[in-house]
Amino acid sequence: MTTAKIDTDAYLRRIGAGRPAAPDEAALRELQLRHLRTVPFENLSIHLGDEIVLDGEALVRKIVERGRGGFCYELNGAFAELLTALGFRVTLLAGRVMGPTGEFGVPFDHLALRVDTPEPWLVDVGFGQNAHHPLRYAERGEQTDPGGVFRIAEAADGDLEVFRDGKVQYRLEQRPRELVDFVSGCWWNSTSPKAFFTQSLICSRLTPTGRVTLSGRTFVTTDATGRQERRLTEEEVLPAYRTHFGIELDHEPEVRAPGRAA
Repeated sequence: MTTAKIDTDAYLRRIGAGRPAAPDEAALRELQLRHLRTVPFENLSIHLGDEIVLDGEALVRKIVERGRGGFCYELNGAFAELLTALGFRVTLLAGRVMGPTGEFGVPFDHLALRVDTPEPWLVDVGFGQNAHHPLRYAERGEQTDPGGVFRIAEAADGDLEVFRDGKVQYRLEQRPRELVDFVSGCWWNSTSPKAFFTQSLICSRLTPTGRVTLSGRTFVTTDATGRQERRLTEEEVLPAYRTHFGIELDHEPEVRAPGRAA
């Protein structure tokens, strides 16, 4: 993939990581886990009326300078820039997410990464609840991870299907892609009334003990003791974004119908 000019050290500080000595498996594992624990999976821009620009430098600035997160195109797009700058060989892959009705979504519905160390790995920091560590791309047996039991299986037309705990998460094409290829998928997910991201608010981050999620005013934490959920008051919402996700907002995001002005 082509590489943007980014402040690599600032990005590493953002995720609390040191510069790796070499672009190897150990470094990739640490970088992915730190990214998941510090950069939230969120779709706030869609409901705040912010433009989502699929440009490597812009995506990195959003995460590093603005302290934000994003959804798959943004998170994996930015992470690809960081990994490339650190010497990893990164390939962007297009995917289609399995929906609740048992059908795959639109083309370019998802962006994931193949990273070679030189062993190939499936890397994904933009799929909500997913593997904490890279998955062996060529392995077809089960791969146990703190996020579940994963399996990569051959599918039709040379594609791959990624399973978590026995259920298909998404189907991946294996041909290399460029960030610009995902503009149509990003637009659909950001504007279509049928898209999951236009119908709901989500902000979620992996923690050392589980996960913390804010969906609208519903605040959920999961850890070894189980799942706890409570409804926040209006006064608690912005402090929750700041405290748990490091996101500074001047007003509370609200789900807005596609096409309606903010």
